[in-house]
Amino acid sequence: MEKRFEIYAQLAAVIILVGGCLLVLRPFMTAMLFAAVVCVSTWPMYLWLLRRLKNRQSLAALSMTLSLIIVVILPLALVAYNLADNVSAFYDAVKESIDAGPPEPPTWLTGLPLVGGPIEEYWRNIVSSQEEMLALAKRMLEPARNFLLASGMVLGQGVMEMSLAAFISFFFYRDGEALIRSIGAGMNRLAGDQAANMLAIVNGTVRGVAYGLLGTALAQGIVATIGFAIAGVPAALLLGVATFLLSLIPVGPPLVWGGATIWLFQQGETGWAIFMLLWGIFLISSVDNIIKPLLISRGSSLPFLLVMLGVMGGVLAFGFVGIFIGPTLLAVGFSLMRKLTPES
Repeated sequence: MEKRFEIYAQLAAVIILVGGCLLVLRPFMTAMLFAAVVCVSTWPMYLWLLRRLKNRQSLAALSMTLSLIIVVILPLALVAYNLADNVSAFYDAVKESIDAGPPEPPTWLTGLPLVGGPIEEYWRNIVSSQEEMLALAKRMLEPARNFLLASGMVLGQGVMEMSLAAFISFFFYRDGEALIRSIGAGMNRLAGDQAANMLAIVNGTVRGVAYGLLGTALAQGIVATIGFAIAGVPAALLLGVATFLLSLIPVGPPLVWGGATIWLFQQGETGWAIFMLLWGIFLISSVDNIIKPLLISRGSSLPFLLVMLGVMGGVLAFGFVGIFIGPTLLAVGFSLMRKLTPES
């Protein structure tokens, strides 16, 4: 009886200890998960850098951490700052444009022989029937402004979480080999012969998801840059970089190409504005809405539906960094379940 009581007491002590540790680490869990995803995805690069630096682990870990800050965190911080700083100016500019009414038809269009006159008349009829649409646009301005402010706050929160994740990743890099050995030993005790296979699945899945997200962001930035250059939008390369960064955020790229479309309308370039709108909808956004889930599902063997649920659920559960964490967790869980489930 006493022996059984001691077993129960030890089990209760372990449960309380584990619960207490989770409670303490809960505020940092998102940053730790994101740091783990980053370290697993870039581990081959870290090993290459470690060899170049003659196995100086602290220096290699510091170099990787600074690279993460310079390449990802600093540009996102600048985008968040500019978004929050320019929301009011953007709101005033759009309101002024709406108050000024629809733009005049381009001269090159109305000057066409034979069809120019009917086109201009048709344009006038459309403008005269847009009174209600303009009133609706005015009513939509305030919700749009609130949405932009909320997006800036979410992006700013993501920058803070990424900064904490960068700090944590330094220690993951530096002590990664010892941590891998500890995890391997624990997995061997829990899973036996399947431990090595499970760890390989986790590594491959995490890298597949991360490479899919970043590869899609790069493709989207390139497509956007080409569109901006064709339409004659100033600073096309800079806007392409902004599209690359914002492609990691749901509905982020439309903020860039949508702004370029509005600017072209304001400049009287109606034809190029329509081109930019169509380019954004059918090319830039198609990369985000179609190619991204396909690449992630291909790299991680994750069904299309689970990828979409992972992205949306990850953002709701973890905030901005959940874009990476959500699909990764679902991909790892699905891959392990499929591997460990006996085939019928």
